[in-house]
Amino acid sequence: MDLHLFPPGFLTWKGREYRCAIGPRGIGEKTREGDGVTPVGRFFLRRVHYRADRGAAPRTGLPVRAITREDGWCDDPEDSAYNRLVRLPYPASHEILWRRDGLYDVVIELGYNDGPVVPGKGSAIFIHITRPGYRPTEGCAALGLDDLLEILADCEPETCLRISLKPD
Repeated sequence: MDLHLFPPGFLTWKGREYRCAIGPRGIGEKTREGDGVTPVGRFFLRRVHYRADRGAAPRTGLPVRAITREDGWCDDPEDSAYNRLVRLPYPASHEILWRRDGLYDVVIELGYNDGPVVPGKGSAIFIHITRPGYRPTEGCAALGLDDLLEILADCEPETCLRISLKPD
């Protein structure tokens, strides 16, 4: 069974519907790094990263790892580690996973643009915690923390996120 994300920002899972933030340009074909689009497609939930200093490891059937202060995610299309976890300090452009704002206190790494990685097609497409008011993401999907933890409890390695332009 897949999680299903559709406009204008809803996610369904096991008969429930959750409010979800998406990119400012909506859901569509992602054409380049930083375009603000949440990509259409079906993506495996690869791994859960979490801040151990802010909470216990989430209950889930997915692989789980604690985020460290040295964790980053490369977003430089010219770098060989593009769209991959990197250790900081890192010389190329990257996101810092150890965030002050709490958005990545629990974050699910999606299998977007990772097999193989296409430089410039987009990086760091995650499911993470939403900003207040469900303000747009950079292209990720974002849920309230309680909703994210509830969903994770039922996820297994075969679970995918299906992002489409309309509900079923």
